[in-house]
Amino acid sequence: MKTKILIDMDGVLADVYKPLIMEEYTKNNKIINESDLNGIAEYDAFPNLRKIVTSNNFFRNAPIMDGSIEGLKYLNEKYDVLIVSSATEFPNCINDKQNWLEEHFPFISWEQMIFCGKKESVCGDIMIDDHPKNLVYFKGKKIIFTQPHNYNINNSEYIRVFSWKEIQNIL
Repeated sequence: MKTKILIDMDGVLADVYKPLIMEEYTKNNKIINESDLNGIAEYDAFPNLRKIVTSNNFFRNAPIMDGSIEGLKYLNEKYDVLIVSSATEFPNCINDKQNWLEEHFPFISWEQMIFCGKKESVCGDIMIDDHPKNLVYFKGKKIIFTQPHNYNINNSEYIRVFSWKEIQNIL
């Protein structure tokens, strides 16, 4: 049986910071450098976060993370891959997320997509996520994908990665 890898969508496959930063600029004429957000929780960095991410097509139009297509293709050939997204938190985005995955990662089948609430109910051997709240209860190998909101988190249980190339190198 192949090793099962659970991979988060937002912040790992989809770059949600770029559209959030652009939204701040468009609405408030506020220029934000992503590095200035290091160590700041998303809701503190973007006070209108919930409104933005529940708007039409936010997730559908998110750019892909650099190297994610090649990296995910590599993992998908070697492991049992499941894309796990806490999509039920924002139910109007489930179709957008599925369509986005089908467009950018056509080698991932619908059977490999899990849209859920709490990720602690999904089991696997390795989890790649940007949110410690999803990793904290996970029993397997924990890989934290660096994003500004988790930049200052130092936990010896997590393997920190900064890119998809690093993921490929360790897996």
